[in-house]
Amino acid sequence: MDRLFGEMLRTLRQNAGLSQRQLAQRAGLDFSYISKMENGRLPPPAADTIVLLCQILGVSADDLLAATRKLPTEVEEQVSASASAQAFLREAQSLTEEQWQQMTQSLRQLKGEG
Repeated sequence: MDRLFGEMLRTLRQNAGLSQRQLAQRAGLDFSYISKMENGRLPPPAADTIVLLCQILGVSADDLLAATRKLPTEVEEQVSASASAQAFLREAQSLTEEQWQQMTQSLRQLKGEG
């Protein structure tokens, strides 16, 4: 998982045209930390740091978060505080990736975003 995360981060960073130093500086991190993550020598950072890095890179954090099996603090707090959200997730446990994508699209339409 650490190696996959690092490879994904490196690809996203390179696609954004940023050096490790530039990404680290914008995120308020040491560049050696970025290097060690990309090379799989350190585990992925906290979910909120992943979200920050993805914001800087101009990409969705969804794939990196999924690769690390982490949730941003805000999402975790909202879900853990809602019995309805927990019940929904229990019911949705057996969905395929395609079904999750369909549910996400339906949710966006329901919210008027689709």
